[in-house]
Amino acid sequence: MAGRGRMRGAWGGWRVRVVALWLLVGSLGGLVACDGRPGTDTASADVQQLLDQRAAAVLAGDAPAYARTGEPAEFTRLRALPLAAWSYRLTALHPTGDGEATADVELSYRVEGIDKAPLNTGRTLSLTERADGHWYVDADRPAREAGQQLWDQGTVTAVRGTHSLVLGVGQSARTLSRYAGLADRAVPLVTQAWGGAWTKRIVVLVPKSLDGMAALLGSPASSYRGIAAVTTGETGGSVRAPADRIIVNPDAYSVLGDFGKQVVLTHETTHVATRTATSAATPLWLSEGYADWVGYRSTGRTAVQVAPELARVVDSGEVPDALPVDADFGFDGDGAKLARAYESGWLACRMIADRWGETRLGEFYRAVGAHGTRAGAVEGALADVLGTTPKEFTALWRDYVRAQLG
Repeated sequence: MAGRGRMRGAWGGWRVRVVALWLLVGSLGGLVACDGRPGTDTASADVQQLLDQRAAAVLAGDAPAYARTGEPAEFTRLRALPLAAWSYRLTALHPTGDGEATADVELSYRVEGIDKAPLNTGRTLSLTERADGHWYVDADRPAREAGQQLWDQGTVTAVRGTHSLVLGVGQSARTLSRYAGLADRAVPLVTQAWGGAWTKRIVVLVPKSLDGMAALLGSPASSYRGIAAVTTGETGGSVRAPADRIIVNPDAYSVLGDFGKQVVLTHETTHVATRTATSAATPLWLSEGYADWVGYRSTGRTAVQVAPELARVVDSGEVPDALPVDADFGFDGDGAKLARAYESGWLACRMIADRWGETRLGEFYRAVGAHGTRAGAVEGALADVLGTTPKEFTALWRDYVRAQLG
């Protein structure tokens, strides 16, 4: 699911509302395909051998060996990436004549100290068979349906924090160190609220621009304009899934003050921590409201300061009849509506923490996600964890909104 957010308001001209983008990361299936021409199977085996040599060179940090397999620029761009594993699997080979071919490849890699399982992504390679019979990689680019990897955009710089790894392109080490500091502060804040059952390490990707962010996500830049950051990962996945990536939009993030920047990173880190407890059953008012609740939990901000758009509505004599639905979190150009959706979810989670306690709020979140399907998930968790009904909960929430913002 995808969401958006950054609105004008407090903190020196900007307030932040960020929804995580959860992308299902799956492996490419299928066997190596051939076109029926004599020798294609042999060519496939030769190309796979080439890819194995290329992968070994990456892991060994052997630039000359890598250059013998093909265009060496990629090696320089990705060499700062701390890798525990790197491999290629040929899934299809398409000869194009004159000793040339295109290969569909699954790249599988694991970042050292971060990923508990490999991250898989599709690549398309342009190949040439040389006079000596050996294949050579002329170009390596993302597959049509896959987003770019960070090194596709330039040379990667890596900065390690206590609880974080920040990878950037077109960013100075000093700038990336500031991101690491924010991330390192976010991790303990999230752990205090959510508990210790998560990795407690995050990966932050900082491309050069909004266009770079969009390319990493495989979507148009217009989809993310004004969004400070998103999180990618497998919702409901096991702890053995690849680590989530927090992807920053430096254009939007840079205009925030220190307070807003910290809220954004804490919000997104919450999505990393809660990923295994988040499923199709979890409504956006809960997943985004909870992430905002953690983000603001220890800031001392009042309800009116955090929810100014909703406060304006309440001040005019109107209180929403119901909690926002998922569609209310869509980035359709109505910034005030989007802000009210976030603020409503945040106040719902804040009310649960105030009325039933922070521990019960976490239990409620986990119970909803454990249901598996949307139908009956919230209703069941309200009954089992909070001892209430949707009707009673909505009435309590409306009273709370009125009391906090009226």
